[in-house]
Amino acid sequence: MIKSKSAKVGDWCFIIVCVLVSLICVVPMLNLLARSLSSTDALIKHEVYLWPKGLNLEAYATVLGDMKYIRAFFWTVFLTLVCTVVSLTMTTLCAYPLIFENLKGRSVINIFITITMFFNAGTIPNYLLMKSLNLLNNPLVLIIPSCLSVYNMIIMRSFFYGIPDSLRESAEIDGASFFRILISIYLPLSKPVFATLALFYAVGRWNGYSDALMYINKDIFYPLQLFLYNILNNINSVEVATQEGFSSPGLTESLKAAIVMFSTVPILCIYPWLQKYFIHGVTMGAVKE
Repeated sequence: MIKSKSAKVGDWCFIIVCVLVSLICVVPMLNLLARSLSSTDALIKHEVYLWPKGLNLEAYATVLGDMKYIRAFFWTVFLTLVCTVVSLTMTTLCAYPLIFENLKGRSVINIFITITMFFNAGTIPNYLLMKSLNLLNNPLVLIIPSCLSVYNMIIMRSFFYGIPDSLRESAEIDGASFFRILISIYLPLSKPVFATLALFYAVGRWNGYSDALMYINKDIFYPLQLFLYNILNNINSVEVATQEGFSSPGLTESLKAAIVMFSTVPILCIYPWLQKYFIHGVTMGAVKE
């Protein structure tokens, strides 16, 4: 099939836009990587752009040498895994019953759930609620309040709607229970939406620090983002930087770049692993109607 001239121009415009967007995303990361690996003299003279000058690993050694960082990193990895599993479980248990038309009060439940997307009690009432539930300085405060996203639940519910009813009806005729139908039919066919929502929940938890900032006072429960946030605040202060041995402006800039790399690279590694699920069909090869 021979494309028309206008179609070829459209393809080239699309390619150019994709290249520009890719550069916008990649160039800042390359600059940060170069700054984190460059010597202090090159950073002070503002000679570093996309390639490191005077290879220097002192910033990485400084961060990795801090046992608090190692503890915060592994705690955040564990917290992200737990939150993702709990959130996916809660989202599934909420979305699955709502696809049945004979569920009593389904419309009312949908309304109440949707209202929570538009209205929130606010910071102070939420803090008072966590206090009354004895969740302050408790690691559960980083898991329970955010274990269900209504937006993600609607995505999963819409995905479940797309699965042919004939699959469920055939299982019901064979005597399968609702839970058995969920385990044997809906979950195996829902890998794309599970991968997508797992990514949403994992990224949200990995990048989250505001809840820990408000509800947690024990540094042992600080997630990585809050720990790095505190480091950035400290090294921005000349007095604190001098006390900690970070008196060199170049090293300070290198530390900032290394901290950003530490906080972003681990979660970026998840994307290639989940990408293959995004292009799968919902019921590929399951049934033809």
